Amino acid sequence: MSRATATTAPSKPSSATANNHPPQPQSSPMTDVELVQLAQLHHRPISSQPTPVHLPPFLLSESSHPTLLSYLDSRAASVNSSSAVAEYISALFSLTSHHPSVLSALLPSLLLSYLPLFTSRKIPHDHHSLSTLQLFAVHLDAIEITKIPETINLIIMYLHDVKDFEDAHVLVLLPKCLELVRISNEIEKPIEYINSVIDGLLNCEWSKVVLVKLVEIIRDVSCIDKGIKRDFLEKVFNGMQNNIEMQDLPGLVYQLLVLASKGFNKRDVIEGIVSFFGGKIKGGSIMRQVEGTVLLHVNFAVKQDPSLGQEVLGLVRSDSRALNHFTVALLLSVARIRRFSESAIGVLRTALFNAYKDYNFAKVCKWLSDELKEEYLQNARVIEKAVLKAVNESHYGREHIVPSIVQFGFGLLEGVEEGNQKKLSKSDGLMGSEELATQVLKSLFEVHDMARNEIIEQCKFRILSLKPERGHPVIRLLGYLALIHPHPVLDHVSHLKEMLDYFTFMHGKISSHLVTVLLPLIKINRILQDYTILVLRKAMFRRESSVRLAATGAIIDLILACKQSKGDRLFSFQESSSQASCSQPAEIHHATGAGLFEELSGLLQRCLYQQASVREVLYHGLVKLVLVDHLFVEAVFDFLLPHFLRFYREDADVPLAIDLCTKLDSGGVCIEEPLDCLMFCISLILFLQPHCRSDTLPDSGACFGFSITQENEAGKVLSGESFSNALVKIRKFLRNENLEGLLCKSQNSGSTPIEDEKLRCRAILLLGIVEVMLNIIVTELEKATEVNKMELESELSILVGFYESLEKHTSISRPSNGIRRGTVRPTASDAADRLASGSTKPSSERTPLLAIPSICQLLKMALESLTRDSSRTGAASQNQMQLSTGEASAPNSELLSSVLNICFRQLKLFSFPDKDDPWKTLIYGDIKLLGSPLLKIIWCLKSDTDKKKKEAEGRKDIEDRRELIHLGLLCLKKLIEISLYSLKYVGLIDDLVSSPGLEQESIHSMEFHCIDGCKLAEGIDDQNTRIKELFIKMNIKPLLTKFLAFSFFHEAQILCDITAMIGNKLPEERRNLVAMWAISVCKNSDVSNSKVAKSLVSLAVSLSSPPGDLLVAQEMAAELSKVKGSDDSDPLEKSETFSVINKSTDDAIASIVLQLAESTIVDMDWIVARLNTYHTATRKGIPPRQMGIFASGSVLEDTLYSRAEALVKVLSFFVAMTLKDPQAEYLLRIAAKFYKNLARISKLCIASKGCKQVLPSLNYQKLVEITCRQLTAPIYNFVSQMQQSQQESNKSRGLVNKIKRENRCIPDLIFQIEDYEKYLIQLSKITKINLLRHAKRSTSRDFKIVEPSEDALEDDNPNQEPENYNINDAESESSKESGNEETEETECVRAPESNPLAAEDSESEDDATLPKTKRAKMGSIVHESSDEEA
Repeated sequence: MSRATATTAPSKPSSATANNHPPQPQSSPMTDVELVQLAQLHHRPISSQPTPVHLPPFLLSESSHPTLLSYLDSRAASVNSSSAVAEYISALFSLTSHHPSVLSALLPSLLLSYLPLFTSRKIPHDHHSLSTLQLFAVHLDAIEITKIPETINLIIMYLHDVKDFEDAHVLVLLPKCLELVRISNEIEKPIEYINSVIDGLLNCEWSKVVLVKLVEIIRDVSCIDKGIKRDFLEKVFNGMQNNIEMQDLPGLVYQLLVLASKGFNKRDVIEGIVSFFGGKIKGGSIMRQVEGTVLLHVNFAVKQDPSLGQEVLGLVRSDSRALNHFTVALLLSVARIRRFSESAIGVLRTALFNAYKDYNFAKVCKWLSDELKEEYLQNARVIEKAVLKAVNESHYGREHIVPSIVQFGFGLLEGVEEGNQKKLSKSDGLMGSEELATQVLKSLFEVHDMARNEIIEQCKFRILSLKPERGHPVIRLLGYLALIHPHPVLDHVSHLKEMLDYFTFMHGKISSHLVTVLLPLIKINRILQDYTILVLRKAMFRRESSVRLAATGAIIDLILACKQSKGDRLFSFQESSSQASCSQPAEIHHATGAGLFEELSGLLQRCLYQQASVREVLYHGLVKLVLVDHLFVEAVFDFLLPHFLRFYREDADVPLAIDLCTKLDSGGVCIEEPLDCLMFCISLILFLQPHCRSDTLPDSGACFGFSITQENEAGKVLSGESFSNALVKIRKFLRNENLEGLLCKSQNSGSTPIEDEKLRCRAILLLGIVEVMLNIIVTELEKATEVNKMELESELSILVGFYESLEKHTSISRPSNGIRRGTVRPTASDAADRLASGSTKPSSERTPLLAIPSICQLLKMALESLTRDSSRTGAASQNQMQLSTGEASAPNSELLSSVLNICFRQLKLFSFPDKDDPWKTLIYGDIKLLGSPLLKIIWCLKSDTDKKKKEAEGRKDIEDRRELIHLGLLCLKKLIEISLYSLKYVGLIDDLVSSPGLEQESIHSMEFHCIDGCKLAEGIDDQNTRIKELFIKMNIKPLLTKFLAFSFFHEAQILCDITAMIGNKLPEERRNLVAMWAISVCKNSDVSNSKVAKSLVSLAVSLSSPPGDLLVAQEMAAELSKVKGSDDSDPLEKSETFSVINKSTDDAIASIVLQLAESTIVDMDWIVARLNTYHTATRKGIPPRQMGIFASGSVLEDTLYSRAEALVKVLSFFVAMTLKDPQAEYLLRIAAKFYKNLARISKLCIASKGCKQVLPSLNYQKLVEITCRQLTAPIYNFVSQMQQSQQESNKSRGLVNKIKRENRCIPDLIFQIEDYEKYLIQLSKITKINLLRHAKRSTSRDFKIVEPSEDALEDDNPNQEPENYNINDAESESSKESGNEETEETECVRAPESNPLAAEDSESEDDATLPKTKRAKMGSIVHESSDEEA
């Protein structure tokens, strides 16, 4: 009212003054046209001097206001109403702008008259109306403040009629109106009024126009409550889902980013943008272009406000659900900003790797449900798909992120750990980091020409700079690009040449791999081929053997690649090759393979004078050439013949110059010429040669499958014929010559270390040569008639005996249990394998070159001999049996022992699934053939041993049989291991079960020795599972029963290992059946061997599905406590429940149970970390997605509580035992880790500041109670007794060290317990539930070792009670320890489940205090001598 009086007061003198001035007509009303003309008359240009406007008396009088407002209505009714009204209002503002009193009196009525005209659409909504509203907004401060709320109400009431952007022009008045309200003193509680206005806006229905306009103007409104801001953003993002046109989205997002810098929560804005564009929205390519524009807006906003970038990174770090294709693109866009370059890429890589790690953990964690495992799998798949989608859409207006994609792709490749890629199975549907990175960079290479040079250059840089194990993924990427896009890669041939220039400086496996992957390009580009050959020529002259080794392999691969074309197959023996050089799609435009071989033959000749490892690579490479094309045969023979004749003397008594194959090197002896590999190469090529003709010798016969016939051209002897004749002569010589003649006469000069080493090296070479001859004989045996079979078998036996004699001259042990020593040597094709694995160290030791059919034939011969010997022994009398034992049984045992050792060493060649080279199978044969003979031998040896046990045979015979069984089981274990982890041999166990001659024997044995009623292999539809269970039922169970009865403990241990391997491949419900059988064995088998007992218990526990595994562990821990004894009971000699637990085995079994407890704690640690993420999302009010790791958080929590409760029960038995020092220390470390996880769990139950506190669940309360009662209280007694026993024992240096070590464990354990109970105190205070009612009051520990005097002990009052703290003191102390954590009250909300325990506490213990805190002082427990203090 005062303001109105002030504004009208000056107008009255003006009116009087006007009445004193004639003429009278000036006081008459003026028309609207006259007013407009008057305003135009007084309008002056900017350059002229402004002159004050003298208003006519009509305008100075308030009585003119109705007339002036009527002109507004009349102009609104005109034809061009919008421009007419705008012109009229502009004239009024122009005339009254210099007269505030007139303006303030007229403006409220004018505005309130104009707004109904605008909202009723009597005035068109165009740019004239917009300029008018803007003019009103400029002069709003002249309006009386009490009129502002009325204006605001008119605007809000009009919102539901807003249909297009012109209708929303009126909203430009709203920010200024609200600002005037905020600064006014006349409106009561202006801030509350503003918030109520915004609430009114939120309650209205928004059209898309209103949404866009409100986002634009809300930034000018200050003092809005944070909750209202959050609600406003939520309504905006919800409205964006359906109402907003695609072309409006970039501008809207830009305005939202402006809001983030104007006080709105940045995380909410970023999360809303990410959720909207990362969801399922339609629009096709247009929407992808819109997203590209949005990414540019965000990039610009982050440059202006770096805190927005931190929010983007924090969003992904805290919530993996936010990682969708748009988030990936957003991170890549933010990475273009220098300060976020590394961090944005790092966050994306970490999120992907964490998803892989989480799934890998969930997959092997037995106590997670299948639903949870599937959720983690889906989470990893979602992230992979998001990355691929973001990369595939990179050409839709977002080319600025291409460099970031390149950086991210190579970052993934650098993160690949070589050798760990098999963790992600293809059956899981996951690509893994390497394949994902390859797909990312491949897509980029295909779409963006500008990225190709960068990708090739980055490949070059990383290949030359990274370590070998990290450089292989980059080389594989380069090879993939070269194979798929050869011509675009050749456009950057300069980079490829630069990489080849560093060939001699690279690691051996890197350099050879590089040439291999470039072979598709070398085949189609003559310049690159010539340059590669030049590089390899230079490498052959380097001093480093590793460089020459790599160059030799590269030359062979180059020749192979130039020979093969797109449609070539690997000769007739193999469909395809795994090597990149053997299946290239490009055609050869210049030289053929044979021509290149001739061209490079001089360079290959140099290889024949290199180290033995280089020669081995050459020999195996020549075999591959013949496999690819038989036309290479004569060229290869001509190449090798002069070299072979250096070591073959046709007319000499000893045709092999073995002494020339070794030399002295650096004071030692090494093999210079791998003659056995050379002869293996020659024999294999002769076998592969389709037509090899030669003069037929009278007694020559077929040699390794090739025949010798008359050559048509008389007088011409081919190289192949020379080799055939040489092999025939060497074979005859080996059959007839003694060992000393072959090992040369140098051994006559006396035994010296050098001579002994020479003898050993020559014996190794002769072993390989004998194996080559055995291959030839076995090949002939398969095709021989009945007349020749006996002769060939006799020759085979002679060579095996000769082989056994040669093994005695070697010094490397057999792979046995230590009972008998023999020879175990590295693999025959170690040169090729070492080249693949990076080892270039030449070796003078080799494993057998025997082919699988040869070993199989030897096994069958040994089995037949063993069967004949057993039958003969069984039919003989007691005296005759004793005689035959020394004469017939020993040779057969030696034969079988040698064959089994050979078999084991050969299986090691196939025991690496990641190096599954098809050449191995082609050259050596199928290892599945070995399964049936091995199993038959084991059963035969078992039956023979059983007979000898019953007939009280000599101990030596039984030990011999035991060693053979052990060797056979080792081979069988290795064979099953290969079959379970390589898809190539999946049918092996099926072959073992269906092997003829075994089924009846195993069933017969099973009927007498099965000790339980487990229904294995019954009621199963899955044939694969049934076969595995049948094998356990028909073979493992009866054999294990017998071996335990025989006290064959090492053999029983191997059977346990086999059962564990097979059992882990069974489904969960079927795996439990095997575990039940293992438990029954533990209950009924009285075993004194600790290793076997450990294997049996481990089998029973590991195959039991949770929670059964910890239940079994509880039962065994209870029995262990009886056997080990405690303070309350004397130890027993043997458990009454589990016969396997006794004084001899208790320590080993205790270690198994403690290891299970430790592995469970490791799983708990991972689960608690996942629950932390779940609780964070829940407290933020984020709803769980339908398929995500957060949907089952409560289920995971209950599972964790039940698992921890079972673990408490297991550990409670151990703290009551009398344990030895190492196990006691191990127990303390496990307990400390367990309490650390309990503290983390308790901390999760405490709500964060500002969040609602939920009462702890009944499962959690039960866990706390059991832990306090059964573990915490007894563990203090355990520590006290352990320390007292140390003090009472004799002092020694070793004991002092143990005390020091354990005194590091005890403080950590006490700290973790007190930290756990600190959170229990806080949770008890907040929830009013006494969680520590069962806690034990402990002593205050300063961990100082004190030696109390006798006087001090006498002065101490034994009945003194420790000082007690009430609940308030404890809480105060707890708050100080936790670093002054928040103590304000939070609202408690009762959990859905009923809580009678909490109700009882709240009613009966209102004034009760919690148990006393553990800060009271007691007498010292830890004591130490004066020596230790010094």
